[in-house]
Parts: sequence; structure tokens; C-alpha cells
Amino acid sequence: MRRADLADLIAFVAVADNLSFRAAASRLGVTPSALSHTLRHFEERLGFRLLNRTTRSVSLTDAGLRLLDRLRPAVEQISRGLEDLKSEQGHPFGCLRLYVTHLAGAAVIAPVWARFLSSFPDVQLEVHTAEAPADIVAKGFDAGIAPKDWAAADMIAVRVTGPMKVAVVGAPTYFARRRPPRVPDDLAHHSCVQYRRAAGTVFEWPFERDGKSRRVSLDGRIMVNDMDLAVRAAVDGLGVAYTIETLAGPFLRSGQLVRVLEDYYPGHRQVPVALRALIDMLHAARGSTPAKGLLEIPFAAE
Repeated sequence: MRRADLADLIAFVAVADNLSFRAAASRLGVTPSALSHTLRHFEERLGFRLLNRTTRSVSLTDAGLRLLDRLRPAVEQISRGLEDLKSEQGHPFGCLRLYVTHLAGAAVIAPVWARFLSSFPDVQLEVHTAEAPADIVAKGFDAGIAPKDWAAADMIAVRVTGPMKVAVVGAPTYFARRRPPRVPDDLAHHSCVQYRRAAGTVFEWPFERDGKSRRVSLDGRIMVNDMDLAVRAAVDGLGVAYTIETLAGPFLRSGQLVRVLEDYYPGHRQVPVALRALIDMLHAARGSTPAKGLLEIPFAAE
């Protein structure tokens, strides 16, 4: 059906419901003369009259009545569909497909997906992890969590951040062989797990104390591009790792890792509040420009 035909049918139903061009025009937001002109052209294209017009009244012809009878079920179905959509506002449903970095998947999504799915039982969640930008619209994703420079110029970027705690960690077995570092300079005597960022550069460990910040370049026998692997390397006693508390937390609680250099953690770093991020992603995915939302996350590794 052509868009013009649909507009003509909507105009016809409005006049038929109100039996008044003035009332129908007010309902549609047009002038009575424009509405009358539309209906005349519609009748000319059809080849028969739908409305009887006098200076005082409007009535349906036999053809108009037959057309209205056939249109009525469809119009009511459309109305019910619109009402259903209105009733579902604030009640997410369907499949939410997210394109995220590995770190975002582990640190942002995984800690809250059980709560999220429990809160929204009609939602199915698909999480695709990668370490390179992609055209998330072309690939059918609703949103992404990534550094801001991943966003294309026409994407909608939403920053959702909250306080982050970083952790410099190592295994007790590792520190049994080497004295734990007391200051960042002591790391020069340790094997440090290196992290290579997606851009190819090696992450320099940031530290801060008494308002003074510094970044430290370190040596180590192992380098990874996945923060989970960095934590695993530390658990296996291969060296000291710089990570975020969310990833190291389970191993710190179990005693497989211990924390060092706590007085030197940079307090200004941020990562997303995960539940807020998911809610905002749903809003972006269900907005007027679906599948074009991209949420920014300033990772510690970027």
C-alpha cells in the first residue's frame, strides 16, 4: 500500500466516525478545507463517491458504508496495537543484543545480569564480546559498551559512570618469593603482567597519592590483551597485575590473591554503574532511533 493511500484511508475513517469535516479535521490536525480536498481526490482515484455532502451534514454512501465495514476491524486492531505499546512503556521485552569489550562484559554486564533478567522476565539478553570497533547497526546490535572513540559520528553516545576501585594484586605464593612492593618504584623489582590495549600500545599503570599522579612503565614475562587473563596470570603466580576490583574480587575473597599498594590507587578513575548502564541501554534501544545507541565506558585500560 502506498503511503498516500494509507493517509487517505485514515482521513476517510476520521470523517466517517465524526460525520463532520470540522471535527475530523480537528482530530487530524488539518484544516477542514484540506481534509475535504483530500477526500475528493481519494474518491476520484477510486471512481466512486464515499460521502454525501450538504452544507449542513455529511453522510456515508452505500460504498462508503461497505468500505468502513471492511476497514473497521483493521483500524481497531491498529488501535489495540498502539494501546498495547503504550501499556508496555517501562516494561522491557524482547531480545536485547549488546556488543561489548571483554572487560565490559566481565566488569559491567556479568555482575548484574542475574538481577537484570530477574527484574525483566520478558527480556532475553545476548552479549557479544570483541576487542575491535564494529558497525553495530549493520550487525543488528541494539547498543554497545566501549570507549567513546569506538562510536561512529552518527551514533548516540551516553556516558554512564560511577566510582571505580582498582587493585594491584598478586598471589601469596608469588609474594612468598618476593617482598611485596611498598611504593610503585618497588615494582621495578617484580614481574608485572603487561596489558596491551586494542590500539596496540602497552598500558602504563597509573598511581596517585597526595594529589600527585604518575604512570609507571613496567617489565614482565607475560603480556595479555584480556583483563581476565591478567588476573588469571596473577592467580597462577606469574606476577603482579593491575586490574579492577570487580574482576579481582572473587580471588581476593578466596585468598588466592592479595592486594598491594592500596595507598596509591587513583581515586578519579571511573567505570559504569552496571545496573544503570543496562537500564539506559534499554531506553536507548527502545527510543526513536533503535539500534543506534552506544554507551561510553572509560576503562582503566584505556
